[in-house]
Amino acid sequence: MDLRLLRYFAVVADERNFGRAANRLHMTQPPLSRAIRRLERDLGAVLLERSPRGVTLTSAGEALYREARDLLERADRTRARVAEAAGGMSVTIGTLADSVRETGSRLARAFREQHPAVPVTVREADFGDPSAGLHAGVVDLALTLLPFDTTGLRTRVLRTDPVGAVLRLDDPLAGRAGISLADLADRQWFRFPDTTDPLWCEFWTGAAPPHASRPVVRTASECLQAVVWNNTVGLIPLSHDLPEGLTAVPLVDQPPTELVVAWRADDGNPLVRSLVRMAVDGHQDATESSSQ
Repeated sequence: MDLRLLRYFAVVADERNFGRAANRLHMTQPPLSRAIRRLERDLGAVLLERSPRGVTLTSAGEALYREARDLLERADRTRARVAEAAGGMSVTIGTLADSVRETGSRLARAFREQHPAVPVTVREADFGDPSAGLHAGVVDLALTLLPFDTTGLRTRVLRTDPVGAVLRLDDPLAGRAGISLADLADRQWFRFPDTTDPLWCEFWTGAAPPHASRPVVRTASECLQAVVWNNTVGLIPLSHDLPEGLTAVPLVDQPPTELVVAWRADDGNPLVRSLVRMAVDGHQDATESSSQ
């Protein structure tokens, strides 16, 4: 069986939509549709029912999907172990702030079990590069937060986090159940370094216009200290731990941020694919455990 076709099928089955699957695979829909039809011919079974609303799996498709995940995982693991045995393999992981603390710990445990001999370097980035080193080419994989320019990258969402405004406890808005960006229109926001991704800047500063008098922050800690010392305001995931004296009030008109694992679309390193799968599976397991 052609593993490439099997991988295409697994992505379509994940997304339940050819358009989204094609985007994720960085290809157009016609060749993806042809690949799935070829797989169906090879197997002698219809795998997907197509409709204007998307696709659904047939009974044969459900059976293949269950087997495909295991087969692809074993193939990735085999490639990674062969590369590891050949020597010279290593991986560098970029992280942004401490919002990935628990995810990083789970991923490290899983990776050490599978690849105990592979050297791993972890590089912590600051807000000047929300891709955590991917765009600069200094890391193989990143655990970071959206939004930022993902041109040339692939991402998988691990968690969605609502966003709130960080305020001092003595702030008149601190006791509210929720506020809007309009409530903060007259506040002084912090700003990021001038070279920071514009998408990131707009999202995390409430689209406040740049001003030279606004304090520059490069890390989550600097953001919090700017609030403590200067009574500035900024946004933060509500899941983020806050020091004494600060609170995060939910923003009712701000979309959530997404914790993602990201990697370069053209990266052929088998360890990267193995890490991506471990990150996604590990987060799904953690979510299922917490909901029980």
